[in-house]
Amino acid sequence: MSKLGNLGARLYRGEVGYDFVGKRKIWYGISILITITAIVGLAVRGLNMGIEFEGGAVFTTPKTSVSVAQAEKYAEEASGHDAVVQELGSGGLRIQVAGVDTAKSDQIKADLAKDMDLKPEVINADLVGPSWGEQISKKAWTGLIIFMVLVVIYLAIAFEWRMALAALIALIHDITITVGVYALVGFEVTQGTIIGLLTILGYSLYDTVVVFDSLKEQSKDLTKQTRWTYSEVANRSINSTLVRSINTTVVALLPVAGLLFIGGGFLGAGMLNDISLSLFVGLAAGAYSSIFIATPLVADLKETEPAMKALKKRVLAKRAAAVAKGESVEVENSARDEDDEPQDDLPEDAAPAGVVGPRTQPASRGRGRGRPSGKRR
Repeated sequence: MSKLGNLGARLYRGEVGYDFVGKRKIWYGISILITITAIVGLAVRGLNMGIEFEGGAVFTTPKTSVSVAQAEKYAEEASGHDAVVQELGSGGLRIQVAGVDTAKSDQIKADLAKDMDLKPEVINADLVGPSWGEQISKKAWTGLIIFMVLVVIYLAIAFEWRMALAALIALIHDITITVGVYALVGFEVTQGTIIGLLTILGYSLYDTVVVFDSLKEQSKDLTKQTRWTYSEVANRSINSTLVRSINTTVVALLPVAGLLFIGGGFLGAGMLNDISLSLFVGLAAGAYSSIFIATPLVADLKETEPAMKALKKRVLAKRAAAVAKGESVEVENSARDEDDEPQDDLPEDAAPAGVVGPRTQPASRGRGRGRPSGKRR
């Protein structure tokens, strides 16, 4: 078995783990800082809306020796507006200039023909109105709202309302960060961007639901035992699905990174940037939020319940009593309760979630349940 596979197995069995939930204030602080940065960037710089949303003219030229940089300079001088130039596979150029009307586009076409040493009739000019982009935006917002409502309803039925609320906050967190990055980077927002934003919601939700499903299974009859609090079980759920989340995220990010950095950056296929940036940022933010935001939020919400508060008090009191007696906390956590309380459904060799190190090693089955190796009580 590979080292990563062995680590995944040990994480799943609870032999090792990292205290994600216990350090949730750190993750909350990081997320708040990133979100504020994204919102400030969005408010100060705004989004660079493409021609589909602002309207303008698109000029297509035949094969030419004029470079993209030169054509961009010519178009900006002729129009007085920023221009976006893309090289076509035929060797021609596609020049977009936002915010121009019919009369202005005719003048720009004539100037471009003169500067690029082309005949005006060989340059194709198309006007694009902003109404199409407005319709797409409205439909995208409608689809987004419907999607989130259905997600909340489904999660509330399949799991519980606290998990539905945490998943909704995580989705809003991912969208905010992605849109903020677009504002800070200055990439043009096109219909590809909208498609990318809607696509990342499914990826983000997938990782979150995987952890929630594990948490639901491991927290059955949790109040019947005094070994773990809800937060510790939540942390165990994150650790048991951690390697799976990393693998799926990396596999999804690799082709997207190829589109963004090689296709859009190295090869200069600018149209790939529209969708690849939103996918890349959204996938990374989705993986982060499912581990560091959604599940810790569920633990915070769940431990406001009277039953979970009482459970936490019992667990901590039992551990404090064990320490006072000089007994191993591991023994107390893995042995049957002295008052014969029913044991929970968690595996008997599981260690307390969120603890890393020798304490987390389970007692040997061959030495008797509840007794540490080499000792008898």
